[in-house]
Amino acid sequence: MERKIRVLIAKPGLNGHDRGAKVVARALRDAGMEVIYLGMRLTPDQIVNAAIQEDVDVIGLSVLSGAHDTLVPEVMRILKEKGAEDIKVIVGGIIPDDDVKKLKEIGVVEVFGPGTLTPQIVKFIKEIVAKG
Repeated sequence: MERKIRVLIAKPGLNGHDRGAKVVARALRDAGMEVIYLGMRLTPDQIVNAAIQEDVDVIGLSVLSGAHDTLVPEVMRILKEKGAEDIKVIVGGIIPDDDVKKLKEIGVVEVFGPGTLTPQIVKFIKEIVAKG
C-alpha cells in the first residue's frame, strides 16, 4: 500500500481570508491526500514546527495580505535552520510577477495565483512528490 501524500495548508500572518485555502485543502483531500489544515494567523515558526511534527511532504501557504515577501522567506529560513529543506513549499495568493521570481529563487517550488484550477494544483503536488 502506497503512503498518502501529506500536505499542510496554512495562512501565515494577519490575513483573515481563508476561503481559497479551504477550497484547495478540500480538493487535495478529495484527490486522496492527507491534509492538515492549520488555519489562519500563524507564525512561520508555528507552521514549520507543525510541518515537521506531522511529517508532511508539502507546505501550502496562502498569502493574500501582501506580506509574502516577509513571511515566506522566514518559513524557508526556518525550514533550512531545522534541516527540513526536503519539505516542498508552494504558495497561493495574489503575488506580483516580480515577487514570484524572488520566491522561486529562495526555494518555493511554485506559486499559484487567482483563478488556478484545483486539478492543476493536485497534479503539480503529485508530480513534485514523485520526483522526491
